[in-house]
Amino acid sequence: MNNVENGTISIGKNDTIPVKKSQIQNPEENRCPNCNSTNLGKDEAVGEIYCRNCGTVIDEDQIDVSREWRAFSADEKNTKSRAGSPITYTKANKGISTQIGYGGELSKVSGAKRGKYFRMRKWDRRAANSQSRSLQNALSELEKIISDLKLPESVYEEAARLTEKSREKGIIKGRGIEPTVAALAYLVARKQDVPRTLEEVAEVASISERKLGKTYRYTARELGMDIKPARPEDFIPRYASELNLSGKTQATAKKYVQEARKNKVLAGRSPKAVVAAVLYLAAIIEGEQMTQKRVADTVGVTSVTIRKNYREIAEALGISEEVEKSR
Repeated sequence: MNNVENGTISIGKNDTIPVKKSQIQNPEENRCPNCNSTNLGKDEAVGEIYCRNCGTVIDEDQIDVSREWRAFSADEKNTKSRAGSPITYTKANKGISTQIGYGGELSKVSGAKRGKYFRMRKWDRRAANSQSRSLQNALSELEKIISDLKLPESVYEEAARLTEKSREKGIIKGRGIEPTVAALAYLVARKQDVPRTLEEVAEVASISERKLGKTYRYTARELGMDIKPARPEDFIPRYASELNLSGKTQATAKKYVQEARKNKVLAGRSPKAVVAAVLYLAAIIEGEQMTQKRVADTVGVTSVTIRKNYREIAEALGISEEVEKSR
């Protein structure tokens, strides 16, 4: 698609070239000023844009923005590349700081110079202020929690950004590193529709559910995060996947949750209890072999909880007889 405002025209499927605005004859179409042809080409070797129809050179002396070196292996590419890794909040310095290296070329210098470099490197590390060290400790703890909960990289990045923001607002100092980063992991996971339960996060972070609950509510309030109550359907894909249930069964389970909500059956029930009940119900209705014990062990509830909830939900939805026939 031609971009007249920015002075670019398309010469291929994924290639555009800059063109002077004075050379654009028609805002709707880019044409050769000599023969009005739209068949334009680019000669990378000499930096010229020309008309393929009549050969007129439309622009010349184009700047080559591609790299001037070639690499034939991964090691060679890393050695010659002058660009660093992208900025990330998962590192205390956002991944853009430098440090005095060791090894490699240092083996070729004299012992006196080598000792000087090692001393410089030691003081370089010590120069990091206490705030950077505390942030690094918080990010290390966050990385462990994210890894143990098997959360995606997007949750890690956003939680890391909020960790730095929490440090600046003094939230970490007032609540502690472990509870705060655990609360942020819990909040971001819910916001990105990959929720984990309070029990799971508390167990991984080695803190009590009560403390985690108080911390995440306080943190959300201080950071201005609008967190809605956890919905049972948000947990269905995860547990259904662990139980190897089909997509049809997942869809049925979600339908039961929505119908149960309309019938006001979900009030006073925990999301995990509802998820376990509807997954068991859907598996029975869709003809999949599933035991209450297996569902209970996967979701983290008891078989008694499943029996009580699935019967009440089935009765409210009017499918009790169908369930009994399918069992």
